[in-house]
Amino acid sequence: MNHQIIDNQEFNGTQFTSDSISSEYEVCSFINCDFSSVNLTEVTFEECEFIGCNFTNVIIKKTGFKDVLFTECKLMGMHFSNANPFLLEMSFDTCQLDYASFYQLKLAKTRFNKCSLKEADFVETDLNNAVFDECDLYGSTFEQSDLTNADFRTAKNYNLDPDLNTMTKAKFSVQGLAGLLDKHRLDIK
Repeated sequence: MNHQIIDNQEFNGTQFTSDSISSEYEVCSFINCDFSSVNLTEVTFEECEFIGCNFTNVIIKKTGFKDVLFTECKLMGMHFSNANPFLLEMSFDTCQLDYASFYQLKLAKTRFNKCSLKEADFVETDLNNAVFDECDLYGSTFEQSDLTNADFRTAKNYNLDPDLNTMTKAKFSVQGLAGLLDKHRLDIK
């Protein structure tokens, strides 16, 4: 890893390796970049945007994501729970986040827009005021999560147990109410 700060640069179509990655990026854009199998341990991204990037098999440990936007990125199986929690702030637009882990993270006000979040782990996650706009949450796990004021009105395939989560003033559509009652095995038509 290069121990330098990269500031205000655009990377387009770059294939990164663990050796070519720098320790800190500020106000940078990454467009159609490939981070496959790159070790991003202790790398910091601040005010950066990732568009159409591939993060398959990426290692993140103490990785900083401070005010970061992911758009149309492949982030399957990412263990965001290993990221640096200090000033963690991310938003996701049209991303593939299947099997991602957000375990015990503070993601208040995080926006997930048109994302696939199948089998994602949100156990003990603070999602206060989070928005799941047109997201597929099939098989995602929410337990002991703070969903206060979270917006699920256009989300689908969620299964949330109100007894296991804090859900004060969370927003749901009438069509999605079955996802709150699944454990009771009711026949809702």
